[in-house]
Order: sequence, then C-alpha cells, then structure tokens
Amino acid sequence: MILTDGEISYVASQRLGRVATIQPSGEPQLNPVSCYFNLATETIDIGGHNMGSSQKYHNVTCNPLVAVIIDDMANFDPSTIRCLEIRGRALAISAPTDSAAKTDGPIIRVVPRRIVSWGIDPPGVALGSRSIQIPLIRRRRLGL
Repeated sequence: MILTDGEISYVASQRLGRVATIQPSGEPQLNPVSCYFNLATETIDIGGHNMGSSQKYHNVTCNPLVAVIIDDMANFDPSTIRCLEIRGRALAISAPTDSAAKTDGPIIRVVPRRIVSWGIDPPGVALGSRSIQIPLIRRRRLGL
C-alpha cells in the first residue's frame, strides 16, 4: 500500500486540500480542491464542478507534474500540525470509470511518486519522507 492506514484515514477525514499545477507559461498555479484516496488505483482523485474546463485540468494535460497538500491543525494548544504532501504525475481523465471523487465528470488523478507526512501516524509507524517506485505493469495500467 502506498499510503499508511493512518494517511488513508486522514485523507478521508479532510474536506479540503490544495493542488499545485504548472501553467503552459511555466508559472505555478495553486488551487483549493477536494481530494479522495482511490483504494483500487492507489491514487489521489480530484474532482469538482466544471473540472474539465478548469485551468488546473488544462495545466495537467500540458505538464503532468503536480503536488497535493492536505493539512490542518489538530490542536491549537499545544500546537499540533498534520500534513500530507504528495508529489507525482497527474492524469487528466475526461470520463473516469473508477473515480473516488464525489462528483461526476472529469477528474485529475495523481499518481504518487514522493510522499512527505508528519503528525498523522504515531511514532514508529510514521514513514516521514519516502519515494514511491511504481512497477512497470502498474504504470501501464494507469496510462503513464
């Protein structure tokens, strides 16, 4: 499994994340989004209203490199920050048949390549920063 059980639960518990894409001009673009972990594909699926006509969706069709951040403050006193950063390659899928997103229509599917996590899993379970090696057969199945 690419994400720990704690990280999967954390994604499911959050309503909002942010995705960074790269515009055709090379400038970064950052947008708030709804993120869902797709257990079947082990990806982050991002859906939303008018996704197919959004700039972030277009950006992914031109440059698949993305980063997704899901974070919050679990406590304020003492301050406890939780964060899951997922860097990877994204696919702009116009008619997904296996989406985890809560809206119909096009999605951005993020295939994790690097994960940075803190404050989510207990000590000894937390994996911190790690790179993900995607087997060739899975890359082909995902369309990479």
